[in-house]
Amino acid sequence: MQKGKIGVTAENIFPIIKKFLYSENEIFLRELVANAVDATQKMKKIASVGEYEKELGELTIRVKVDKENKKITISDRGIGMTQEEVNKYINDVAFSSAEEFIHKYQDPTAIIGKFGLGFFSAFMVADKVEIFTQSYQEGAQPVHWVCDGSPEYQMEETDKQDRGTDIVLHIDQDAEEYLEDNRIQEVLDKYAKFLPIPIAFGKKKEYDEQEGKEKETDQDNIINDTDPIWKKQPTELTEENYNEFYRKLYPMAEDPLFHIHLNVDYPFNLEGVLYFPKIRNNIEVQKNKIQLYANQVFVTDSVENIVPEFLTLLHGVIDSPDIPLNVSRTYLQGDPNVKKISNHITKKVADRLEEIFKNNREEFENKWDDLKLFIEYGMMTDEKFYERAQNFALFKNTEGKYFSLEEYKEHIKENQTDKNNNLVYLYTTDRDKQYSFIENAKQKGYDVLDLSGQLDTHFINFLEQKLESSHFARVDADVIDKLIQKEDKEETQLSEEDQNELSTILKTQLPDIGNFTVTFEPLGEEEEPLTITQSEFMRRMKDMAELGGGPMSFYGEMPDSYNLVVNTNHRLIQKILKNKNNDLGDELSKANNEIKPLQDEKNRINEANKDKKEDDMPQGDKDNLGDLDKQIGELQQQKEEKLTQYGKKSQLVKQLIDLALLANNMLKGEALDKFVKRSIKLIK
Repeated sequence: MQKGKIGVTAENIFPIIKKFLYSENEIFLRELVANAVDATQKMKKIASVGEYEKELGELTIRVKVDKENKKITISDRGIGMTQEEVNKYINDVAFSSAEEFIHKYQDPTAIIGKFGLGFFSAFMVADKVEIFTQSYQEGAQPVHWVCDGSPEYQMEETDKQDRGTDIVLHIDQDAEEYLEDNRIQEVLDKYAKFLPIPIAFGKKKEYDEQEGKEKETDQDNIINDTDPIWKKQPTELTEENYNEFYRKLYPMAEDPLFHIHLNVDYPFNLEGVLYFPKIRNNIEVQKNKIQLYANQVFVTDSVENIVPEFLTLLHGVIDSPDIPLNVSRTYLQGDPNVKKISNHITKKVADRLEEIFKNNREEFENKWDDLKLFIEYGMMTDEKFYERAQNFALFKNTEGKYFSLEEYKEHIKENQTDKNNNLVYLYTTDRDKQYSFIENAKQKGYDVLDLSGQLDTHFINFLEQKLESSHFARVDADVIDKLIQKEDKEETQLSEEDQNELSTILKTQLPDIGNFTVTFEPLGEEEEPLTITQSEFMRRMKDMAELGGGPMSFYGEMPDSYNLVVNTNHRLIQKILKNKNNDLGDELSKANNEIKPLQDEKNRINEANKDKKEDDMPQGDKDNLGDLDKQIGELQQQKEEKLTQYGKKSQLVKQLIDLALLANNMLKGEALDKFVKRSIKLIK
């Protein structure tokens, strides 16, 4: 029997491995199964080059749990080890047999291990580990190695007959969860379901109708698919093959929109299949859905450093031995290959989308509403992708027609260029709520885009920086003649006094839902008498605050601001003015006549002192101005009280205000009920 110390430079290597090297203790099973796969792949390679002439026989790797004796055994029929190799690869920690084998046979793609530390992950869950191994080499003696987690080990010859290696873990009490079949099945499903060598865990079960329960059969329960779809050539596969594989990865998901098959062998190795999933409008954006594999061993589903941020919304598999991992195969290490791989994936995605757009535009348009989130996100966050995506990104208008960016520019250029030669893209975020504004735009011959997607607010801000002499305007941001001004607007015929008085009357019936500013526009007689609009800038800022917060978050805390646009040419507005003059004309004229001389005197004093500083103004003038302001203010207040009382009683004003609110979907609850009842009375 040979005894000795494992060749490490620090006495506490095992506590380091157990606590720090690997992020989760379940990794032990991945590492040991991966080692068994490596040993089997090496055996196949050696046989293929004529260095082993016997029958290879069955190569299935077996994982067994002995709950009663608290043991887990991982067995393979790979190349096994001689006593000398155990000394070299086990007793000298971190001397990786994988590196040596790759160097000898110049075949890096089939070997998983690189660091030579994977075996020692066993001590994360075991207080004693045994190795029973028999080398494939003629005349080699089988070896039994045992270690209790200290640097001390024992090694002796044994009577193992079969080629290969059995690793026996004596599970310590802190890790007894791994003595449950369900837990082992879970870990194998996670890390080993696509390994290239069959892995058996227990026996298949079938339902016995006579006994009314499941019973084990004699057939091995093979837990992995040894030839996953990404290892095959696209010419061998059908659309249904790709969809079946997607359902295997994501059993609860709908079928994907498109797939992209990756198969690169220069200047790096990269295989995989990526899918565009369907994302609902309420957008359950789930990142971490791309699974990263290294030689078919699952590594992680956090791939932000490998694929661009926008492509983390995709689903699927990437497999590459060239993605640099740390010792535990858990974290990425910095390497130029990562950037190259990321750029290549972006290019492949753009190529695939452009191919579908050119070859089957109808299919592309049918799936655009599901695709647009990915594409808009990509265009905003990746300049190279933006350059490519300009060719296939689409706009959809309210008629359901699709246009490329260039096509839409040509479509609206003639009619929607304003007097300053700016191209105006009209859009809606809700066709039902903004219906009347859309119809007004259409009556002018304008086209309206449907930009109701979650990222559209951000996207139009982005496009305005890219598209020359262009801007986007939501159809309810102002009256249509102001959104696309064709010529200098006509001045309103209302006097300033009429505007001020009408503004006071209208404000009496406005709801307390935000800040309203009353403006006056000489619109067409067929236009609405009153229109409620919302500033494009403020609304965008509030929308962006809701979506992203950050520096825009303070806009989200501000009250909503609206414009009440009064069409001074409409007969009903003229009627309100006429009624006002009939009912309050004498009282208002009297108030105005009292205010006028006071205002004239105030203007005279200000004119006389216009070149003086306030401190140089005579005290008598200062006192007179103070008295005048007080008198004017009192008279103005009396006048406004009369207008306010009048406005509150006016059924016509109330009806017009409610109609404007209704057109904006802002009339609800009790106010809507009162409007309906009032309308019925007015009809009578």
